[in-house]
Amino acid sequence: MADKTAKKGGRRAVVVGGLRTPFAKAFTDLMELDTIALGVAAAEGLLRKLELPRDQIDAIVWGGVVLPPLSVNIGREIGLDLKLPASVEGMTVTRACASGLQAITSAASAIERGDADVILAGGSDSTSNATIAFPNKLTHTLAPIALSGKATAADILGALAQLMPLSEILPRQPRIAERTTGEVMGESAERMAQRNEISRQAQDELALRSHQRAAKAIATGRFDDEVTKVQTPKGFVHTDQLVRADTSAEKLAKLKPVFSKTGTVTAGNASPLTDGGAAVLLMSEEKARALGYKPLCALRSWSYVGVDPADQLLIGPAIAVPKALDRAGGLTLADMDIVDMHEAFAAQVLSVLKMLGSQAFAQERLGRNTAVGNIDPEKLNVYGGSIAIGHPFAATGVRMVTTMANELARTYKQFALLGICAAGGLGAAAVLERV
Repeated sequence: MADKTAKKGGRRAVVVGGLRTPFAKAFTDLMELDTIALGVAAAEGLLRKLELPRDQIDAIVWGGVVLPPLSVNIGREIGLDLKLPASVEGMTVTRACASGLQAITSAASAIERGDADVILAGGSDSTSNATIAFPNKLTHTLAPIALSGKATAADILGALAQLMPLSEILPRQPRIAERTTGEVMGESAERMAQRNEISRQAQDELALRSHQRAAKAIATGRFDDEVTKVQTPKGFVHTDQLVRADTSAEKLAKLKPVFSKTGTVTAGNASPLTDGGAAVLLMSEEKARALGYKPLCALRSWSYVGVDPADQLLIGPAIAVPKALDRAGGLTLADMDIVDMHEAFAAQVLSVLKMLGSQAFAQERLGRNTAVGNIDPEKLNVYGGSIAIGHPFAATGVRMVTTMANELARTYKQFALLGICAAGGLGAAAVLERV
């Protein structure tokens, strides 16, 4: 990827605003809104907030992970539901938990190339509406009969006989497991905690800090301009539903390990299954100023990497972060004013932080003589993270960009760093710069 600073006289993509729905635990307040509806709610709120004429939008890039089986191009569907001009093309990108960031960087690339001036980017996921697959035995037996249109009673009875015993054809609880290893993400986090010597106490402390900071952000109104109320069949949802202001170290310590009897990963120090959507509006800097918008930030650089899923599945940000810093013109970790790290698991965040500060890791995995550096806890996840706020897979990266863009504009700080781990052994990072 080219260095994003080497654009003398070139176009620059800027973020002019972002908005998200409240995040809610799966199968609760937002359960009756599917992935597309959540995306529409976030995008509709953002366009209304910014008062942008809809004919100014050139394209939509949307991230999704739990895609509806009959409407997989949710970007296009969201555009149609928003009643945008039919000429506004839409596409969907998926990069597991980094899908939202992928949507934003894809939009930024298109703007920098001159393919568009205004792009609506975002991400949404409804875990509540994930499709539950039937075993192949059931599908393979019944589909030929259903599609033939000439099945007799004898054919149906014969098919039913093939399906015995019934225990083999009942729907099974979905497992968010790696296809290559069969390991669920929590099991990978457990292995990382053990390998990197991350204690249960350290994980609970990070989780507690996440809830405390997110609760304070909500109580002080910090998220008021970032969260739009959402109407459901049962009424409005106004604010995040997962943040626990009353949690404590004692409460977290009482929770039992989920993935191993002797493990350290619990429901309290891991991100929950979540429903939600988020949207960001990007423009070329010239177009933003012509339309009267004050840019919040630009994407200085970004990086996506892959690691062996059988090794440390979620360590990717420890490799993506230094690459993004290098691509930002040789910036260092010390140059970053604020850092937002996706909290899939406290064990994963602490492992990444430890590797960034490790000279041995730098030499072995990065080809560097010195460690990337240590992150000041006061700069890290200053308004909480995914453990507290929740993690609708494709919306998380958009939430992070929105909060960091607003924070740079609000505080006049210069740089923000994002890090995201993702299924499949993927890692992502981006450097935002105040404009």
